[in-house]
Amino acid sequence: MSHILKEAKELLLIRKAELTELAKISLEDRATVVLDQQSVGRLSRMDALQRQAMAQANARQRARELQRINSALHRITEDEYGFCNECGEDIPEARLRVDPAALYCVSCAKLFG
Repeated sequence: MSHILKEAKELLLIRKAELTELAKISLEDRATVVLDQQSVGRLSRMDALQRQAMAQANARQRARELQRINSALHRITEDEYGFCNECGEDIPEARLRVDPAALYCVSCAKLFG
């Protein structure tokens, strides 16, 4: 395995672990907001609902990133990593260092990414 593949795999696995941990931490914020009229005022309920919506949006974003990471890890195991999904050309190492889960070369990213 070349140096870039090892480096990319390591970065992808670290980021995957970070995202998984963030998902665990934010579980409470994403839970259903209980609207107890007795103990919580109107502004507190609105704040709780806003926090919940933001946590759910962050969870969706994390899920998309995890999907990209898992896809990149799969491409590494299948010896398909580092090639543009659109044109098949090599993705430059500099681009892979910035985004190890990149699917497209720079030219195709401008069109499809």
